[in-house]
Amino acid sequence: MTSFSYDMYSILTEIYMIISICVLLIYGVLYSTSSKIGYPLLTLNIGWLTLQVLILSILLVFFSVPLNLVSWNCFLMHDFFVHGAKLVILFSSVGWYFMSFSYISNEKINSYEYWILILLALVAILFIIQAYDLLTVYLAVEFQSLAFYVLASFKRTSEFSTEAGLKYFILGAFSSALLLFGSSTLYGLTGLTNLGDFSKFFTGMGINEIYAYPSVIVSLTFISVAFLFKLSSAPFHMWSPDVYEGSPTPVTAFFSILPKLAVLSLLLRFLVFSFHDFFPLWENLVIFCAALSILVGTLSAFSQKKWKRFIAYSSINHVGFFLIALSTGELEGISSIVFYAIIYIAMMLGTFSFVISLRYHCYPNHHQIRYLKDLTSLSKVNPILALTLTLLLFSMAGIPPLAGFFAKIFVLLSSLQNNAYGLVVFSILMSCIACFYYIRLIKSMYFDVSRALLVTYPVSKLNSLVMGLSIFPVLFLFLDIELISMFTTRMALPFLG
Repeated sequence: MTSFSYDMYSILTEIYMIISICVLLIYGVLYSTSSKIGYPLLTLNIGWLTLQVLILSILLVFFSVPLNLVSWNCFLMHDFFVHGAKLVILFSSVGWYFMSFSYISNEKINSYEYWILILLALVAILFIIQAYDLLTVYLAVEFQSLAFYVLASFKRTSEFSTEAGLKYFILGAFSSALLLFGSSTLYGLTGLTNLGDFSKFFTGMGINEIYAYPSVIVSLTFISVAFLFKLSSAPFHMWSPDVYEGSPTPVTAFFSILPKLAVLSLLLRFLVFSFHDFFPLWENLVIFCAALSILVGTLSAFSQKKWKRFIAYSSINHVGFFLIALSTGELEGISSIVFYAIIYIAMMLGTFSFVISLRYHCYPNHHQIRYLKDLTSLSKVNPILALTLTLLLFSMAGIPPLAGFFAKIFVLLSSLQNNAYGLVVFSILMSCIACFYYIRLIKSMYFDVSRALLVTYPVSKLNSLVMGLSIFPVLFLFLDIELISMFTTRMALPFLG
């Protein structure tokens, strides 16, 4: 009975969310067939109920005690990293919800299934964070992917959205095949699937003994490549720009913000915790992907003319910094990964909120911006929005004393402690080059002159709230960096075991 109580305690939030999803689904099906209530009102109603589910989920996680336990027959792990990551994901989801609510109204997406799919994707992400077995990892990743495929193609009237969903499905199935092949091969060689068992099985293995297991090395490579694909790391980033461009803007924001920390937790569990003795091998793979991600993300962003493709390549650049910290395989690197992830989420929330908020009147309608050139003369039309984006772009470029600067500094310092001087110098040079395309956007807002008369649509209160809350840590984090760094260090401590 005690064991069952601990099992239920570890997934209490997920159980509540799944029950809520079932209730909302039944509610939507019953009332969608009724003539008394229309689809717009039903979608609005379920949207607000979704917010209630998210807030109560946050309270469930916040007031739970972060016990260090393995539950459900060693399939799930519950420690402080899981507890902290759940809080970050759920708080981010509330910010994403406020940001996307006005888009749903403006674009007239009158399908209550949208909110159901979002909640299902969130449940999958929460399960991925605490997965402690290859079986759980595969099922949770597939659960998330199925929801993502539908969300990417959700705008059925758009051929771009349909194309995005199809591309994501085909390439996602390929990465799932790699994950399944690597997992099954690893099980066939060792008879194990549990990540904790892998850690014990390979403990104390020298470099000469590692090379005696070429099949294990191949399995490790396949699984790592599958995770790097989900993270949209170069050279496995092919799907990212096209899917980001074709998906509805809030769905693009969801893909860019929320799954990143979940996939990083998988990489940390698998590489740092289970296969730490294989560090000389997977370090080279991670360093190669980190350098290539920074290079591809930086150089490809120059030629982009559309917002969502620009953000896609910018996020690939940020993934490179995640992988630099991962390549250290130490406590400081893990802490800096989580620190960078929190700052990255804040910056992305602010940036996507800006993109969704900036709508120009085109009589008798109004449309959301799609191209980078739409920023021309924004400082004269809406100086507050222009200043907000300027601060966010400076933070992404790593200009002190904004939060993005400290996120990059922590990553590079952890890499310097590992004597990776060449990688650090390369990433600094690429960051200097990346400053050019960020400053080019600022120049367009403040110094270029538009030939047309631009009239912006009023920004919604919820979007203003998200932009304000996201710009606050970006601006004032330098006053007390320990506020986040102590939290991230504590999240990194379970990996010492």
